[in-house]
Order: sequence, then C-alpha cells, then structure tokens
Amino acid sequence: MKKIGILFGMEDTFPHAFVERVNQKAEKGIVAEAVKIDKVIQNELTEYAVIIDRISQDVPFYRAYLKNAALTGTAVINNPFWWSADDKFFNNCLADTLGVPLPKTVILPSAKHPDDTTSKSFRNLVAPLDWEGIFNYVGFPAYMKPYAGGGWKNVYRLENKEEFFQKHPETGQLVMLLQEEIVFDEYFRVYCLGGKAVRIMEYEPRNPHHLRYVVDRAPSSKKLLATVKDYTTRLCTGLGYDFNTVEFAVRDGIPYAIDFGNPAPDADVNSVGQENFEWVVEEAAKMAIAYAKAHKPGKMNLTWGTFVKNSVEMAKRF
Repeated sequence: MKKIGILFGMEDTFPHAFVERVNQKAEKGIVAEAVKIDKVIQNELTEYAVIIDRISQDVPFYRAYLKNAALTGTAVINNPFWWSADDKFFNNCLADTLGVPLPKTVILPSAKHPDDTTSKSFRNLVAPLDWEGIFNYVGFPAYMKPYAGGGWKNVYRLENKEEFFQKHPETGQLVMLLQEEIVFDEYFRVYCLGGKAVRIMEYEPRNPHHLRYVVDRAPSSKKLLATVKDYTTRLCTGLGYDFNTVEFAVRDGIPYAIDFGNPAPDADVNSVGQENFEWVVEEAAKMAIAYAKAHKPGKMNLTWGTFVKNSVEMAKRF
C-alpha cells in the first residue's frame, strides 16, 4: 500500500477535500490521509510515498522532517530543499533568464543591522548606496516588499524618494525589494500543478481578499491567455515547483510576472470560489496519484527545476 499524505496547518477546506478526492478515486494500492508524525529519526523512512506540504514555511520542525523524508525517498510536493533555498529576488533573476517580462527590481540591505552584527560587518557595502541610481532605475511610484515572504505582509506603495526614506526604517531587519509599479489593465492569478495543468483566473488584488477572484469580466484575448500559460509553465519548470501560483499584471498587452514563488498557494474554497476549488482539488489528486504510482522506494523522487538540472549537467562536464 502506498500512502499519500498532506501536511497542513489552520486551513480546512482544501486538505480534507484532497484526501477525500484521492480516496474516492479508489486507485488500487493507494490511499490518502493527513500526515501523522510521531518521532523523527535521522535517515529513517517515512510511511508516505508522497507528501503535499502546505505548512512547513511556518514550522521549521516540519521542514526538517520533510527534508529527511525526501532524502529517504518520499516525493515531497514542493521540493523542501529548493523551497528553503529560493527567494523572490533570485526568482526574478531566474525569470529574466527564462524570457519572462518583469517589473524593474532591486534588492536592498536591511535598514537595521541583523542581530550579532555591527557596522564593521558591512565594510564591503558602499555607504551611502547610490540611491539616485536605484531610484532612477526603478522609478516612482514603486512597491517595497520583503525579498522572502508572502501574504501581502510588510508591503509598501511609495510615491517618491522622500516617502521611501520615511518608510524604509520601519522594515527593521527585513531585506526588502524595491520594485517598479505596473499599472495594469488586467491581472491574473494562475494555478500550475505538475508543471502542466494550468488554470488562469481573473484576479483583482485591490479588492478585499474574498472578492479578488473576478467572475464577471469580459473574456481576455486567446493570444494573451496563451502567453500567460506559456510564461507560467516556463517559470514553474524553471523553479521546479509542482504546486504553485503565478501572478501577472498586464500593461499594454504585456503580462509582467509579479509574484511567482507561492509553493503553498491559497486553495480555500471561501476565497478562490467553488469552480477554482473544484479544479485544484481534482488536479492535485490526479498529480499525487501519478507521483505515488511512479514512486521508487529508497530513491530520490523529488522534482528539480531546469535551473538545478542544467547546473548539474554543466558540472559533469568538468
């Protein structure tokens, strides 16, 4: 018997619907359940062929458990090693190499020195920074947001450099991005599962959370939707995420990737709506079953992005 587990926190609707859907399909030799963790011993096998991770970004103990599970053969969705390594700035850099349009973005040192450091720790950092060069590149209005994080936490919209210098000290030890504002005509949030299954959803980020998934807007052009799908699959296969959402702001017909490292994306029926919820539950169940069938005990069963795979291939040549 191969077990599919789902590891989750406070969310309710998606995890339970996922387990029920997998079990409804009654695939021979495959069963789904909520993950149960009793004790975690180094290099010891788990009982799961596949685990869908929805919470380890908030619980370091779970992240350590999942890395051990992946090392011993569990197919963890999403790859916990890559999830620990990536950040929004690197994702932007990688997306640029993949030919996906992006807002102009720079990374900034934290306004406050990290704990256990002093000004002496930053002797390699030019002081003051070339703020005028940074502002001229990005332009205003601009958004300032953490280089690693999500949930629209600590996000600032800035009108000018005076407002920047007023607000940046509030960010403390957070490392921030300063990013060009894309004034958009259309906006999409896109599910991508298994690097292939794509669902493009009209989205309005300026609405209250429960009203962001737009259902009454006129259909977008087929050409634009095809481009959005292409960019989505490029990003997800490049990053190696099996379960992700990508957000695009469309300006003058060009979709700019705004946010595309969401490996535990919102899947609650109360926010995404019934139709989107039904789609993600069904596709997640099919993906997990396929991974369980392909699972090879004791072997590496993780998904790695093209960036990592290409780097390994290059290293083999030397």
